[in-house]
Amino acid sequence: MQIMERLAAGASPVDEVHGFRYFDDRDLMGFVDGTENPNGQAAIDAVVVGDEDVSFAGGSYVIVQKYLHDLTAWNALATETQELIIGRKKLSDIELDDATKPTSAHSALTTIVEDGKEIKILRDNMPFGRASNGEFGTYFIGYSRSPLTIEQMLENMFVGRPIGNYDRLLDFSRAVTGNLFFAPSATFLDGAADQPAAVAAPAPKVISESAPSMPDGTLSIGSLKGDIRYE
Repeated sequence: MQIMERLAAGASPVDEVHGFRYFDDRDLMGFVDGTENPNGQAAIDAVVVGDEDVSFAGGSYVIVQKYLHDLTAWNALATETQELIIGRKKLSDIELDDATKPTSAHSALTTIVEDGKEIKILRDNMPFGRASNGEFGTYFIGYSRSPLTIEQMLENMFVGRPIGNYDRLLDFSRAVTGNLFFAPSATFLDGAADQPAAVAAPAPKVISESAPSMPDGTLSIGSLKGDIRYE
């Protein structure tokens, strides 16, 4: 309420989700969420922008998504099948060994390795639900020093690694929102307040445009829509 009062002149709410903690940090699907979260200095290194982007150092990128679960279909699965989809044991939260865990498991596709080192993010997911409406889900909140890490996770989940080997958890859970935010440091905000208002550059003017013919009657979605030249 206090935040909205301060932002009232420049922002208005679009959606409001009330999350809660569930048992020992489990989601409504029954699995512990955020097991691989880094701690201490490792968490700071994972989420805070450093010298690689000096202008935005001290800030963090935040991706949020609202997922709705089909709990009826999920709970109809055998526990062993659920474990293969997640890649962890349900009760003990122990990760399945590589010989048992499918390459399409959620934990496999969301593990990002660069130059032999796993790149961590910080998850602060919250389960939510409205029993009277039959709405249950997870509000995914991921912090990272680079948006590329979480974007790669999402590509692996939805497109597959390799293509087609997608996250089977998505057969029971669908994303209904998705947003990327940059959370600046207090130092960044103080500096921005001292800067004069920027003047927007004029938009380029189109001087010629040619549209391709579409003999097959399609909209050519994904193709080049024409050769546009700017001055």
